[in-house]
Amino acid sequence: MVETTMAPSRIAVQVTVNGKSYAAEVEPRLLLVHFLRENLGLTGTHVGCDTSQCGACVVYLNGQTVKSCTLLAVQADGGDIMTIEGLAKDGKFDPVQEGFWEMHGLQCGYCTPGMIMSSHALLQKNPNPTEAEIRHGLEGNLCRCTGYQNIVRAVQYAAGQIGPDGKVAPAPAPGPVQQFTADGTPPEDPETVQEWGDELAGRSDDNV
Repeated sequence: MVETTMAPSRIAVQVTVNGKSYAAEVEPRLLLVHFLRENLGLTGTHVGCDTSQCGACVVYLNGQTVKSCTLLAVQADGGDIMTIEGLAKDGKFDPVQEGFWEMHGLQCGYCTPGMIMSSHALLQKNPNPTEAEIRHGLEGNLCRCTGYQNIVRAVQYAAGQIGPDGKVAPAPAPGPVQQFTADGTPPEDPETVQEWGDELAGRSDDNV
């Protein structure tokens, strides 16, 4: 006689999502994205493909980005999750969210939550990425509307590389420059310091 073992119909899961603790009993096959959307009501995470291709479902799990459409809820048991709803703090947009707003890095908006989460993770690892690094970092996220250019600009905005007007942000002002005499020592006379600085800047008495 062959004995068969029935899989449990429900499994207890406990997770922390956006700083709040949740406990539930779920079916073993329930995907994490459906748990977030249907059990917890966090519908900011989108279901785009169910095949791990589009990246619309990206969330953080224990500090790492994951595609929640190919991860079971039971695999996240005991985990710390952050979704798009948890990115803003105290009613203020995260810089990446602000970048997508200012640079209009969206069109239909369906891919936007995953794009923002992946962009946020990219800047955590590389705060000042090049355009090529931004495009490479977002290869796992598909957008069918924008052509990606404004998405790249949104990440550049969040990184402080361009301003709200879309232009390259000015370089920070240089700090004070220590002046030296010809023999390499700082001059002691304040008037000499001023005269030496004027000469370096091309402001001698002959040019007045």
